[in-house]
Amino acid sequence: MKQWYEELFEDFADGYDREEFTKGTIGEVDFIEKEAGFNKSARILDVGCGTGRHAIELASRGYNVTGIDLSEAQLAKARKKAAARNLDIRFTRKDAREFDFQGEFDLAIMICEGAFPLMETDEMNFQILKNACNSLNERGKLIFTTLNGLFPLFHSVMDFVNAGSSGCVSSMHTFDLMTFRDHSTYETTDDLGNNKTLICNERYYVPSEISWMLKSLGFREITICGCKLGAFSREDILTTEDYEMLVIAQK
Repeated sequence: MKQWYEELFEDFADGYDREEFTKGTIGEVDFIEKEAGFNKSARILDVGCGTGRHAIELASRGYNVTGIDLSEAQLAKARKKAAARNLDIRFTRKDAREFDFQGEFDLAIMICEGAFPLMETDEMNFQILKNACNSLNERGKLIFTTLNGLFPLFHSVMDFVNAGSSGCVSSMHTFDLMTFRDHSTYETTDDLGNNKTLICNERYYVPSEISWMLKSLGFREITICGCKLGAFSREDILTTEDYEMLVIAQK
């Protein structure tokens, strides 16, 4: 039986690229490039790369990028977009819970909930972080965004999601204070015109949880910031107004 995120992205590449949250790519890559020290020899892994928007922009700036994703439809769109720009990017279908790149990369990114924290158990989410950590060399850096557990304590997740979505209608949200999981129903139409109703389960994390997991994996320096679309910054202090948090972890 397929999980909701597998069904959602099965035939949802064109629709994904029309979503509002994909509009900040240039500014986000500006930040990633700065964190990479503008080192064009840096090897970068994009986990949950989707249609390749960050990977393609990074490659266009001269970086060596590998993108992995669970959705073949999204990867096919990524390859097509890369080919149109004559970019050589390795896009490979891999499950973020199972990939095994041992120390091959200088930087790993997971932007806009790229796999983490969509998994159905906390153990699976942790395994994704562990795999990302293992993919890095001894001085590697991990940059990712994830759902901010402080947000649903003060705001309606349903209202926020519906306000920023062009392809999905979200309803029946139930936020569980014991697990910090939001259970909801999404109604959407895929690229083939099929209507889908998906029962979703997403994990929100508070900063202390993220810090503990990363420290347990051996990261030495951990910075957690607010996350603004297309305007990532270490100076953006995380608050209850941020739907996502931006995490930078250095080995």
